[in-house]
Amino acid sequence: MPLRLYNTMAGRKEELVPAHPGSVSMYVCGVTPYDYSHLGHARAYVTFDVVKRYLQHSGYEVYHVQNFTDIDDKIIKRAAQEGTDAGTLAQRYIDAYFEDMDALGIIRASVYPRVTEHIDAVVEMVAVLQQKGYAYEVDGDVYFDVARFKGYGALSGRDLEEMRAGARIEINELKRSPLDFVLWKRSKDGEPAWQSPWGPGRPGWHIECSAMSLKYLGCGFDIHGGGQDLIFPHHENEIAQSEAYAGCSPFARYWMHNGFVTIDREKMSKSLGNFFTVRQILEQYEAEVVRYYLVSVHYRSPIDFSDERLEEAKRALERLRQTRDSLTRTLRQGGLQEGSPEDARLERLTALQADFDIAMDDDFNTAGALAALHSLAGEANRLMADPGLAGMTGAGTLLQSLLDGLHHMGDLLGILREETGLTGMTEELMDLLIEVRKELRSRKLWDLSDLLRDRLQGIGITLEDRPEGTTWRKA
Repeated sequence: MPLRLYNTMAGRKEELVPAHPGSVSMYVCGVTPYDYSHLGHARAYVTFDVVKRYLQHSGYEVYHVQNFTDIDDKIIKRAAQEGTDAGTLAQRYIDAYFEDMDALGIIRASVYPRVTEHIDAVVEMVAVLQQKGYAYEVDGDVYFDVARFKGYGALSGRDLEEMRAGARIEINELKRSPLDFVLWKRSKDGEPAWQSPWGPGRPGWHIECSAMSLKYLGCGFDIHGGGQDLIFPHHENEIAQSEAYAGCSPFARYWMHNGFVTIDREKMSKSLGNFFTVRQILEQYEAEVVRYYLVSVHYRSPIDFSDERLEEAKRALERLRQTRDSLTRTLRQGGLQEGSPEDARLERLTALQADFDIAMDDDFNTAGALAALHSLAGEANRLMADPGLAGMTGAGTLLQSLLDGLHHMGDLLGILREETGLTGMTEELMDLLIEVRKELRSRKLWDLSDLLRDRLQGIGITLEDRPEGTTWRKA
């Protein structure tokens, strides 16, 4: 089955056919670093991290660019409030961004360009747009003339005449049309500024992404991603200025947009003041739980934030971990037959692995992929509970394949990460405690045996006595 993704520009799912066979170029809009990242940011970057992981699994080499808008009105205002400079403030929150996203297991992009490092490219782009008649200057500000670009509104499905009729004309507005947007912004006294043909100023919000994506990926790159809130006006404006400047179409071949994180069905955002930072949430829930929660819903659908949803994710993730740990312990104990398992069992395993790929090939359906992962875990649990496991042909081979499958699927979703050295030490310690309890029981020291079991129960570890031996799990 070919990999298909939903292209916002086309309004339908399309087969991914990269511009260059064997490689995918991807640009994802980054943060404006004036505060800590919130859960809405995390959803976007977890979404495109999964996209990248699966593309790499599918055999593509992925070149991933993600920017930082490190100069902006919000940065300037926050820096003034804190008595620091804009560059220092932006760097502080860029560092915080990496700490938060590293905690969530997000693989870093190939490059993270910053707008302040690409001022020359922005100035050159604005100058060319002005020379071509797509831009005009008003008292040190430079605007893009939307009426000059045919096809404006195609991405968002908006009609230019309807937008113009519904636009509110601002007081003292000097733009030719209320729909025109700023490319270069004149700086006020005391604000950061760079020299340009139009006087000291700084880039407008939209132009930076065009300048950096064109520099690193060229016109006609494969995937442009971001949240649904960026479709209009940001991505619409990117298309207009990029295609007008470069004289090419399309600017990007596929447009992917993730849904909102909501609270009581209202979009979570800093502007609304109803947001939770990643750091706040990670104080209560471990990072893999948050990541599981974010991939539990298809990336294009809204996902409502609540402690209840996170608790559900926590329980579901723990079930998968228990299966993984049980498989690890069962294989470590040995005594299972190797060789070729029964055909029916192999076919079942192959079908479950195929279900995962089918879901992911269908527009990166992580909800369906998680269902396949849980089905695989259920198959493993049934097999380990089979009284005839020890005498089953190829049992060891089959259990190892199930464990490998759990790790493989989990890795593509960014969960069930490899065990750390501490986890391995815990396994060895629990094996020792189980041996001690076994010895106590053999000597009929029931009180001490029960005391050991109860104390472990008190710290969240449950012992389960089975005919084939004692196992443990986190309660």
